Amino acid sequence: MARQIVLDTETTGLEPSENHRIIEIGCVELVDRKLTGNHYHQYINPERDIDKGAVEVHGLSTEFLSDKPTFSSIYEKFQDFISGAELIIHNAPFDIGFIDHEFAKLNKIDTRINDICSVIDTLVMARQRHPGQRNNLDALCKRYFVDNSKRDLHGALLDAEILADVYLLMTGGQVDFALDTNRNAHDGLIKNEIRRVSEKRSQLIIHRASQEELLAHKEKLSKINLDSDGECLWLKKKLT
Repeated sequence: MARQIVLDTETTGLEPSENHRIIEIGCVELVDRKLTGNHYHQYINPERDIDKGAVEVHGLSTEFLSDKPTFSSIYEKFQDFISGAELIIHNAPFDIGFIDHEFAKLNKIDTRINDICSVIDTLVMARQRHPGQRNNLDALCKRYFVDNSKRDLHGALLDAEILADVYLLMTGGQVDFALDTNRNAHDGLIKNEIRRVSEKRSQLIIHRASQEELLAHKEKLSKINLDSDGECLWLKKKLT
């Protein structure tokens, strides 16, 4: 069972070397490349002021965070959630630098992210797949047709959820889907099973597409669009 955690943080500023702190952590869990619905989300009192530029990015104020727990009080629960997992982070050195800084402030000098987790940096991955193009999260959402319409401000949990969709699309999707088929025992050919619809239409049950199926459909269209240099007719029709 492969367990992955898509992680994002928000901070008081840009440099942990200037004692900037984490103020929000958002994580979503993938098991065998499927979203489980299990997540970790926590606002954190940084015990210091927040840079004005940072507030403009995430909208979190010192006043809002004043009654939230400190990192020292959430450390164990957070570590338990991520320990042993493969972390998926966009621009991983930034988030890892801040988390390791928080660990160091607790005198956890023997604990660093790379000691308890492996890490995939989706920014590095995106640059390898799309050299010379913009590869921030908004650009990747546009490229892979991931809905980020609710992302007016950065938020750790929302960004982790969006990054999970982007990562799955960049790396080939969640699972393979196949039509319900029967194998002919004599010639080995695969034939689709055709079922007749009953005339008693009132008894029909409507099965709506699951989130997993909708994502698989989006993945297929995205792949077609990439392979055809933006000429996917289904997406063009949707956009017009």
